[in-house]
Amino acid sequence: MITFFEASLAELSIHRIGNKSQDEFYVLSEASLQIQDEFLKNLLIQYFLSPYEKVNEIYRFTHVNDDLNLNEVYHFVEQIFENGQHFHKNSQELAKYLFEISSHPKIKAGELYVAYFENVQIEGDLHDAIGIFKSETKETYLKVYPEQAGFGLSYEEGAINISKLDKGCLIFNTEKEEGFKVAVIDQTNRSAEAVYWKDEFLKLKVRNDNYNQTNNVLGVYKSFVTEKMDEEYEISKADKIDLLNRSMKYFKEKETFDLDEFSNEVIGNSDGIASFKNYKKSYEEEFDTPIQDAFEISGAAVKKQSSAFKSVLKLDKNFHIYIHGDKDLIEKGFDDDKAMNYYKVFFKEEE
Repeated sequence: MITFFEASLAELSIHRIGNKSQDEFYVLSEASLQIQDEFLKNLLIQYFLSPYEKVNEIYRFTHVNDDLNLNEVYHFVEQIFENGQHFHKNSQELAKYLFEISSHPKIKAGELYVAYFENVQIEGDLHDAIGIFKSETKETYLKVYPEQAGFGLSYEEGAINISKLDKGCLIFNTEKEEGFKVAVIDQTNRSAEAVYWKDEFLKLKVRNDNYNQTNNVLGVYKSFVTEKMDEEYEISKADKIDLLNRSMKYFKEKETFDLDEFSNEVIGNSDGIASFKNYKKSYEEEFDTPIQDAFEISGAAVKKQSSAFKSVLKLDKNFHIYIHGDKDLIEKGFDDDKAMNYYKVFFKEEE
């Protein structure tokens, strides 16, 4: 969890980043900003940091050669943490590096903000943090002001909505040897060309904590039920929904995950259990993401995944059946006269 009620903005540099493939350029400021207005400082803190209150996933810097110093952003950030006098110089280097990798034609030009914060809280501890943010979306705002016997109206184009941070990352000055703690925001350009922010510019990997362990095992299980099981078994959609409901019930009621306990309680079939464990192992090898056999369950990850676990049985375009409990109260059959499938639903009271 990230909070900023004790945070202060110590330094800020702003640069302009164009799109290299569009023959645009970058513009570097000569010095960092000296902001004296406390109200403006508070607005900037709200703009930069408030989106992170809802961020649970924490990353680390990485590099394909396993040498963190070859990760450009890690290198420049480390220089700033080691000597704050090098803040603006390294903010310029970050801007030039971002420009170099901004080569996809759909990447938007915008302002790059590099900020140094003091006393930002993450997971209960206060740390200094470096923020790297990019604003790409501009909006038009109306202005209403008193005029003579009534009011006047004007507008301002190309303004930034401080409630909408386009892209950003917060790098906390802790766990340097492991690649720091990094939180990421990317609200725009979610298509394939936009991976440049997290994958090409920052080069991040997910930190293997309880949140990500919970998130990963739920994701693997959902994929196993909805995709893999069809290859090995004849299973109805109602049975799939039941398996998903049972898994979510397990994660909502338990405090810790145990692979064998989960498999026996939720899947309950020896062949299915073996298939799931093999599927989990294949996922770990393919994505180089180990999932422990036991860990503390993260409530935040369960809440996030629960919205993706659908319990709706869609029948043609006529009916939707929501299955929340005992699947034995619904039976599937085939009507020879109508040459159609049917479901029989048992209940005691109509609400």
